[in-house]
Amino acid sequence: MAAHTHTRQNLAELTARLRQRDRRITGPRQLILDVLRREEHPLTAKEIHEQLDCDLATVYRSLRLLEEMAMVKRFDFGDGTARFELLGQNDDGHHHHLVCRECSTVVEIGECFRGNLESRIAQEHGFASVSHRLEFFGICPECQAN
Repeated sequence: MAAHTHTRQNLAELTARLRQRDRRITGPRQLILDVLRREEHPLTAKEIHEQLDCDLATVYRSLRLLEEMAMVKRFDFGDGTARFELLGQNDDGHHHHLVCRECSTVVEIGECFRGNLESRIAQEHGFASVSHRLEFFGICPECQAN
């Protein structure tokens, strides 16, 4: 599994990244960054909201802005709920997840077949700038035991 650097970023570095892009350091933005930097896996807006003292609409607006600024990445695990994860300074956020269909436990998968597969598919079908998003689903060991 790949370890991601987002958990090692301190809040001062993150707020400096906001300032570099001429964005105000609002309380909710700073709090959201703080919540995400302490988490190992993507969180839903509601999970973030539960840890903050602001309204849910503010959380959604702030997440949208942070996503536009490439500070967070949105993931879709097929359940209709977006999840968000903090991105490192020069991290494109490209990695995969293994998600338990029962308890929603998330494991990050470090392996990827990016370059070769994408270029082969592009060439085969005449496409350019091919990318992919891939998530794996299964039943985790704990749910299997239950």
